[in-house]
Amino acid sequence: MSQVNRSGEDRRSQSRTDVTGLVNSRSETLSFYAGLASHRPYHENEQFPEELKKFCQALIDYTASAHFQLYKHLDENKERRQPVMNVANDVYAHISKTTDLILTFNDRYGDGADIAEHMAHIEHDLSSLGEALADRILYEDMVIDAMLSERRSA
Repeated sequence: MSQVNRSGEDRRSQSRTDVTGLVNSRSETLSFYAGLASHRPYHENEQFPEELKKFCQALIDYTASAHFQLYKHLDENKERRQPVMNVANDVYAHISKTTDLILTFNDRYGDGADIAEHMAHIEHDLSSLGEALADRILYEDMVIDAMLSERRSA
């Protein structure tokens, strides 16, 4: 029984580590996002294209972090708590939509993209992305809260 409890403790410890990694990646991304706002008007700022590319890289890293540190664990059926699975299943489609928007944004403005081609739309695209990130964070936090809550006895 001690081995079973230890195994459960190890899993919870790993969950906390994964969540910490995700939150750190998220914080870095949001910091870059906030920094971009200081570059208005965007077309007049020489540093903006480079800052935008850095933001896109952080955004992709964050998106990958969410997948590998949150959903991969759930997809591989390593999560045994049904309440966690229920929340994850409820919000997954919403998070998936934000992932699509993130990938589209990165295709337009990330490394290798012709940023000048899309500069007329950057303010709108950043605004839409900001709304999507706010939604994504809300949904991710629902999963995180479920993962980190203690098991309740029946």
